[in-house]
Amino acid sequence: MNEKEKIRISKRLALHLRHDPAAIGLTLAPGGWAEVDALLRALTITREQLDEVVETNTKRRYAFDETGTKIRASQGHSVEVDLGLADATPPDVLYHGTVAKFLDAILCEGLRPMHRHAVHLSATVETARTVAARRGKPVILHVDAAAMAAAGHTFQVSANGVWLTAAVPPEHLHRLA
Repeated sequence: MNEKEKIRISKRLALHLRHDPAAIGLTLAPGGWAEVDALLRALTITREQLDEVVETNTKRRYAFDETGTKIRASQGHSVEVDLGLADATPPDVLYHGTVAKFLDAILCEGLRPMHRHAVHLSATVETARTVAARRGKPVILHVDAAAMAAAGHTFQVSANGVWLTAAVPPEHLHRLA
């Protein structure tokens, strides 16, 4: 399968496993899980194509359950799901990538989940830069996760290493030079 086809399938997976399962007749089970066979039928793709997209996705956006019969998006849902992630102690510093047009609002209001269930944070500057680069020239924000945790904010980490929290108040953010 060529790269263009993998991207097309990955985008369809994101749409239906994170945002609109009903559009293709899927119902997400607790934890955000969908039956692989139902997904294959709905998207008219093969198991081999699905396996290749999941295995080669550099961001590890999708995961199979231990039986390989269910699949879910690792994070980023706008539909109601409980991924069952345990609270975790974050590293002292996390990062968020954005673009300049959002910077003033973020520094004033903090980071909010917008249409998702949680704010997504990265463990490295490089990852934050890659995430932000999809929307333009990246601006990287330093998140004082240690201070947030000390103030009672909770964090979880998804299967693909994305740190999640309900919001990041502006006092815990600053722009990296």
